[in-house]
Amino acid sequence: MNRITKKFQELQSLNKKAFIGYLTAGDPDISKTEEFVYALEEGGADIIELGIPFSDPLADGPVIQAAGQRALNAGVTVDKILKLVKDIRENTNIPLLFLVYYNTIIIYGKEKFINRCEEIGIDGLIIPDLPYEERDELEVIMDYEKLCLIPLVAPTSKDRINKIIKGCNGFVYCVSSLGVTGEKSSFYKNIDDYLKEVKKNSHLPIAVGFGISNKDDIIKLQKNVDGFIVGSAIVREINMSGGDKIALTEYIKTLTNTN
Repeated sequence: MNRITKKFQELQSLNKKAFIGYLTAGDPDISKTEEFVYALEEGGADIIELGIPFSDPLADGPVIQAAGQRALNAGVTVDKILKLVKDIRENTNIPLLFLVYYNTIIIYGKEKFINRCEEIGIDGLIIPDLPYEERDELEVIMDYEKLCLIPLVAPTSKDRINKIIKGCNGFVYCVSSLGVTGEKSSFYKNIDDYLKEVKKNSHLPIAVGFGISNKDDIIKLQKNVDGFIVGSAIVREINMSGGDKIALTEYIKTLTNTN
């Protein structure tokens, strides 16, 4: 069973919500990113999402854009990130996701990228710029027992929700706002109804992300979801602390003690 599916089943049996923490791979450097993965796990994260930096990240707000640029300036590459995951897998079995833009996959080579992800132990892919109408290009080369394709739905998805979710696995990524990622993103005004609608139409667990930055946000949304995704707030904390691993672990603990 895929690690993501197994983790959600485990947490649901304990009546707990999944905490998914995001890191920009290579910010400030590859070795620090490895430390941060272990820090998130120590702090109580259940799943970790690694962002592969891209020069034109349409879904990312200013905090993650800046982190991606720092990583690119430091010389991060897809191969270095794949090597990072291979090294991490020697020390932890925590579910790992890539947030990656489709252009990156195309340039690297679709089959080559998918095969490498499956070989090194990546458990899922979030591809924000891949519409469901074009997903079959990847689905035909993916082994869903090894690698989940995580669907994204937004408040504007409405009657497309069933189509977007169909054929996917792992969990559904519910975008909480109409903007880009970021702590100052405002939640969609009818977010409770929107999350209930996704939940009603989904055979998969649902996790909400974009704009979640503190314990109060998590408490507000937890009744309608199976998990939370926190990104910009973590990236900002890393930058503010100068990459202090202990400070990061303690920060994550403040977000994960709500169950």
